[in-house]
Amino acid sequence: MRCLVTGATGYIGGRLAPRLLAEGYEVRCLARKAGRLRDVPWAARAEVVEGDLRRPETLPAAFEGVDVAYYLVHSLGQADFEVADREAATHFAAAAARSGVRRIVYLGGPEPKQDGEIPSPHLRSRAEVARILLASGVPTVVLRAAVIIGSGSASFEMLRYLTERLPGMVTPRWVRNRIQPIAVRDVLRYLVAGATLPPEVDRAFDIAGPDVLTFEQMMQRYARVAGLRRRVILRVRPLTPSLSSYWVGLVTPVPNKIARPLVESLVHEAVAHEHDIARFIPDPPGGLTGFDEAVALALAKVRDAEVETRWSTASGPDAPAEPLPSDPKWSGGTVYTDVRTRDVNAPTSALWRVIEGVGGEHGWYSFPLAWSVRGWLDRLIGGVGLRRGRRDPHRLQVGEALDFWRVEEIVPGELLRLRAEMRLPGRAWLEMRAEPTTDGRSRYVQRAVFLPRGLAGHAYWGSVAPFHTIVFGGMARNIARGAEHATR
Repeated sequence: MRCLVTGATGYIGGRLAPRLLAEGYEVRCLARKAGRLRDVPWAARAEVVEGDLRRPETLPAAFEGVDVAYYLVHSLGQADFEVADREAATHFAAAAARSGVRRIVYLGGPEPKQDGEIPSPHLRSRAEVARILLASGVPTVVLRAAVIIGSGSASFEMLRYLTERLPGMVTPRWVRNRIQPIAVRDVLRYLVAGATLPPEVDRAFDIAGPDVLTFEQMMQRYARVAGLRRRVILRVRPLTPSLSSYWVGLVTPVPNKIARPLVESLVHEAVAHEHDIARFIPDPPGGLTGFDEAVALALAKVRDAEVETRWSTASGPDAPAEPLPSDPKWSGGTVYTDVRTRDVNAPTSALWRVIEGVGGEHGWYSFPLAWSVRGWLDRLIGGVGLRRGRRDPHRLQVGEALDFWRVEEIVPGELLRLRAEMRLPGRAWLEMRAEPTTDGRSRYVQRAVFLPRGLAGHAYWGSVAPFHTIVFGGMARNIARGAEHATR
């Protein structure tokens, strides 16, 4: 059986693809840029086809010969995400029907059930996608999940950082709304089993774990599992979802543009109203994973640096995708660069280990206050900020987020190129190289490149250039010293 996985560069898709491979399925992944999946551990066993669900002419090759198609994409964080999701789902449904796909599997969100309740834009969009896929003529199973608890999920990161960083907090009244979270392992189990459902199954199912909790209870139980003191929580009426999302954006790594639709969804109670899925996919022998166990499993993955995927892995279609130009004339105008080189009394292997360890808990090797301030400023103007961290403390992959950068290229032992995703009046890259020298030592080459956009871009570079000696100069010096120290 051949399965097409859309959203394979995202949180769920990046975990589903290797599990389908482990079950013996042929897996084809649809990605806007095939290189985004180049370094994942399962890349050699899967087929990757380039295409874009908003460009229907790119889809026939991806759907050819497919038996089961997974719809795991969303445009959360974009200003027009409802329009984008509607177009993507429509094109996906049409391509699946034309290609003779036998089954569509979609992971959606809960539907508010209370009379007169107006769903949030996020939940409204998820429900609309479900209707489009169910109307495709292809047997479709829609799995409706609320909060997913797993290492690296946006919901879990919100819960984790709010609870760990705030021993006392003022919260909106909706923290008393009931939620039925589900462990990511159970979500993946349902998704894998969805491929084998009989053709007469053509409907939506609620999927949820065994515990019904309020968000307040989730924070208190998280604290208990994590070995923290009980949190002091004061509920107040004036905190609207909009204000709450800014609060979440400041305290957690999840930026406001993603936090807001998630927070707006929490205003609604999200409790499963049926468990019909058990007629077709029985519960595991030990039962579905409880909330406390799901949190413990997620924390163990974080502690052991075994997080497979993170919410920040995916980047929206509006993210800058152009590679670093090798010829400055390509830009048609000014290109600003800052180049630093250091001779290093250590082999390239030692230098590379320091380079690949940049960011996250290790920091940026120079002037931490300046990096922190730049991250906070980015958060205040709606950017991703510096707190996305890194998935693995030692190893990087093409396409994954690294604080407010994204890994654009990596040549192990030689080159790391990062593309800026902070808010800028232009586009920027940071390139780090480890070059061998004839005497068995190495040379560190660091290059920052900025392509300004308009007068604001030129003004921006002029305003930050005086700090480059401290920030970039210190970074080059400390990376070289770190490599030398590691060889002593």
